[in-house]
Amino acid sequence: MIGSDERDFFDIWLSYLSLDVDYDEIDRAVTTALDPDGCAVMRRAAEAGRGIRILRQDPWEALCSFIVSQNNNIPRIKKIIAALCERYGEATEDGLGRAFPTANALADAGEEAIFALRTGFRARYITDAARRVASGETDLGAILREPDFSACERELMKICGVGPKVADCALLFGFGKTEAYPVDVWMKKVAARHFASGPDPTLFGKYAGIAQQYLFYMERYGA
Repeated sequence: MIGSDERDFFDIWLSYLSLDVDYDEIDRAVTTALDPDGCAVMRRAAEAGRGIRILRQDPWEALCSFIVSQNNNIPRIKKIIAALCERYGEATEDGLGRAFPTANALADAGEEAIFALRTGFRARYITDAARRVASGETDLGAILREPDFSACERELMKICGVGPKVADCALLFGFGKTEAYPVDVWMKKVAARHFASGPDPTLFGKYAGIAQQYLFYMERYGA
């Protein structure tokens, strides 16, 4: 990593990039979890997605970012997040940018100010999430520690505008819940094109989210 030393690698990047996870074991698990036809699809998907890693992102940043992503395209998502950081994020230690704004900062800003950053209908959702997290009503630390995945989903879906897909995306990328299996239009295409029925995400167990990423990549990028 540019600007990083060996200590940074072990203290930050090893965990963040999931370089401490045995993806060979995961690949063996997800490519043998289904029936023969399904296993053939998964082998193709795992090969296409070789090198993909589930990042261990900050829970609040992941949750808020996926709220922003709803019915949105990537350029607009990037612009909204950049605007939130520029307006409400603290300066980074090197002074070269702004960190992702805290829940407290966005809660204090209020819905009207967040709407002014062209967040659209998402302003209400962002504000509700920020207020719940800032007040402790939504305890992100407790969700991190909670072993019951369904309980984690239910807790996040108490937030205005957070449905199963946003909750599952946040849990997969921000809370380390690799059993999460977000379903969007691309995953519906996967199911229709490659599987007679399903696939049943529960068959992948704790690696469902990684199987989902392989399938998503294969379908989205025609690999």
